[in-house]
Amino acid sequence: MIRIKNIYHMLAYAFQVLRKDNYAKLATEEFEYASDLFAAILAKGIGNQIKRGLGRDYVDQTESLRSPIGKINISLSVKQQTLLKKQLVCTFDEYTENSYMNQILKTTALLLIRTPEVSFQHKKALKKVLLYFSNVEEIDYRRVQWSSIKYHRHNATYKMLINICYLVIEGLLLTEQEGSHKLAKFIDDQKMHRLFEKFVLEYYRKHFPQFNASASHIDWDVDDGMIEFLPTMKSDITLYYEDKVLIIDTKYYGRTMQTNNYYNSRSLHSHNMYQIFTYVKNKDYSNSSNVSGILLYAKTEEEIVPDSDFLMSGNRIAVKTLDMNRDFSNIAKQLNMLTEKYLL
Repeated sequence: MIRIKNIYHMLAYAFQVLRKDNYAKLATEEFEYASDLFAAILAKGIGNQIKRGLGRDYVDQTESLRSPIGKINISLSVKQQTLLKKQLVCTFDEYTENSYMNQILKTTALLLIRTPEVSFQHKKALKKVLLYFSNVEEIDYRRVQWSSIKYHRHNATYKMLINICYLVIEGLLLTEQEGSHKLAKFIDDQKMHRLFEKFVLEYYRKHFPQFNASASHIDWDVDDGMIEFLPTMKSDITLYYEDKVLIIDTKYYGRTMQTNNYYNSRSLHSHNMYQIFTYVKNKDYSNSSNVSGILLYAKTEEEIVPDSDFLMSGNRIAVKTLDMNRDFSNIAKQLNMLTEKYLL
């Protein structure tokens, strides 16, 4: 279980814009539901974007016109018999605020307005900013093409907003009850895992710049150089300090331990242990023992959670749990202690 306020802190590290003064008040608010938090962020963020100016883009338009522009579609003109009205069907580019990103913002805002978990205050704020979206169309949230969205310097301010929309639309369960949409809860651990991973990486980047935190690739330590068919190894977080290296692999599961019902026993997920061991041993190709690894789980409500230290073939490998249901100062303390113990 993750405290709602800590979801905000995770987002604030993943998207640095949330740490600016415009969003400072959100850090002090109490939220009972994640959907209410997202509504507050979107209302504030869209308001900031309106002040900068809503992004515009060239959108294909097809209309029957008396004064032709763009490309004339003769076959469609004949089919629709527009010539009888002295018109031609034309296809042309229009530079408009009815862009795909604005459509996603409007659609997500309307979904949040329709959900009971969002407070009246934040629904009102969303309705206020939507007054500026009168020329923007609502789209089918089930068919958003996230992979088609590209960012550049002209639309970079949309990145955090679109990612919030992604979490709302893809990471929350939408069910129809009597014609209305209800945003219930997170159902996809993969979405939360990506946020958890990004949060830990950005935390170390901000507070420990001397560690050069990155999601770095690890080369296979092979004798004959044949690596053509080997899978790519990329760590979630790699930290460097002098001649020491710490590899952190983050995990977010509904259950952190695997259970053997036949023997009534619990153990660590085997594939996770194989993964971190492989990362560490290939990174420490010189067998210096200066490379360590941590499997870092987000704490669940299970009675038994991972908290182990091992010495494997000369390298330290740990399995730890980060309790995200504590005050954020305690979470920061937990992350700091990991570097003190395994890197410094």
